[in-house]
Amino acid sequence: MKIIRALATGAAAGAAGTTALNTLTYLDMVWRARPASSTPEATVKKLADVTGVKIPGNDEERTNRLAGLGPLTGLVVGIGVSAVLGLTREAGYRPGLLASSLAAAAGALIGGNGPMTVLGITDPRTWSPVDWASDIVPHLAYGIVTSAALHALDPPAATRPH
Repeated sequence: MKIIRALATGAAAGAAGTTALNTLTYLDMVWRARPASSTPEATVKKLADVTGVKIPGNDEERTNRLAGLGPLTGLVVGIGVSAVLGLTREAGYRPGLLASSLAAAAGALIGGNGPMTVLGITDPRTWSPVDWASDIVPHLAYGIVTSAALHALDPPAATRPH
């Protein structure tokens, strides 16, 4: 049961962190009047092509499915990273708020940008400082909120593993 609790706690913290990340991203879109990124959909499409998985439907239906699948990958990464962090906390590794915030942010950055980079959808070496800021700031918010939620949801010390 402790593993299930750790996964659930991590997932809940990740959902909170992902909400913070998405909120800052959407506010950036409003502030700078910039369009939504197409990289998540392009990543899903490329991954489907590489693996031979067919996305069903006519052109419009496939486009709509990709529009849904792209953002879902961000949710999977955000919740998945924090579920792993929940498991590490259950195992007894409990860094402070700063270290766990940075670990969560790094995990989400790598989990989100890694596949896009490997598949050739984006190349962070070509990003401008504004591009980097618009990616790092929401991921830092994810890390802070996720870490704060994980700390708040920790079980009482008497029930933790020793």
